[in-house]
Amino acid sequence: MENVSSSNGLEKYPKLRFPGFDEPYRVVTLGEISSMIKRSDPQSNAPVMMLSAGNGFIMQSDKYSRDNAGQSLKKYILLKKGELAYNHGASKAKQFGCCYELQEEEARIPYVYHCFKVCDTEYTPYVALELNNPKMDKQLKRLVSSSVRMDGLLNISYEEYMSVQVYLPAYSEQKRIADFIEKLDERIAKQEQLIEALKKYKRGLLSHLFSEKSTQRCTTKRYYFSEIAQRRSEKYDPSSGIEYPCVELENIEQESGKILATVPSIKQGSIKNIARPGDTLFGKLRPYLRKYAFAEQMMVCSSEIWTLIPSDVVLPKFLFYLTQTEQFLQVANISSGTKMPRAEWSNIEKAEFFIPDFSVQHKAVSLLERVDKKITYTDSVLIYLKGLKTGLMQKLFI
Repeated sequence: MENVSSSNGLEKYPKLRFPGFDEPYRVVTLGEISSMIKRSDPQSNAPVMMLSAGNGFIMQSDKYSRDNAGQSLKKYILLKKGELAYNHGASKAKQFGCCYELQEEEARIPYVYHCFKVCDTEYTPYVALELNNPKMDKQLKRLVSSSVRMDGLLNISYEEYMSVQVYLPAYSEQKRIADFIEKLDERIAKQEQLIEALKKYKRGLLSHLFSEKSTQRCTTKRYYFSEIAQRRSEKYDPSSGIEYPCVELENIEQESGKILATVPSIKQGSIKNIARPGDTLFGKLRPYLRKYAFAEQMMVCSSEIWTLIPSDVVLPKFLFYLTQTEQFLQVANISSGTKMPRAEWSNIEKAEFFIPDFSVQHKAVSLLERVDKKITYTDSVLIYLKGLKTGLMQKLFI
């Protein structure tokens, strides 16, 4: 790839182009290269799908546990492979909606979507990428005539959407760009699969290393959890003026044990729990979210987080991994409340666990730490790949 710039300051070029392409871009409206799709077939057995801002077309039943179209299903649009749909619903991921090309042979999709087909002179995957590029948001923002409707849809009509401008290179360059981004997407998907496989492997290790059968091969003793750990009772008052890193529940990543960020403790308005190095942090609010972390330094945390002090029968890191086991989480999820369930200490403290001798604990911790390091590295590669794509989407498109 090579960096390029306008020769006369008037023609528009992307910041980055593949070698061998130097033709100027054409500027057209979407309507000039598209035709509306209004096809429906009440007798069709095509899958019922919907658009997700982050994942494109997904099964409606995956989102809602069932197809919830009801009587309106007969009005659903029958979209075919290679055709596009624009979901003009606002979301956190895509404030001005999202547009994707259907990869399946056909699908029935909500009739509120704006559906269309790109003419054969243009490469559809390239047009789909440009329409879903964050750069398009500037044009879409100007089209929003009022706030979001009660049904969550933006007031962008089909005709208005067709008025957006797209910048098109020659067909061959469109294909080169779109095919390259597709390969990058495939690489990202493989990386995501690798991370999930490593997490699955870790769950299997936890299940094996902390199982009763596994601990039967070494010297073990059965303990109540209250003999393994206790909650730290120390509290922190922000008015003290002493500053520590502060961890809230939203700062802990689900299932990874990673603390994503901290905030200054003196800027908080409520009393916090104190955590000391070697403590295990466990989110008692909605325990099914699997939010836990290991305190490497002195810090404070939300009152919705238990700070667990390891007793003299366990290594600090062994306790940290114990709280990640299904056995512990099952007890933690016997909670009170429905909308805001919380783990009950009265249940946790009475739960029994087999604890091996320290030599076995050391081996288990060492193995699990290696797996965690592998997951962390693999995740950093994924972050790099996603950042690479974001940068290319900015530079390869006008």
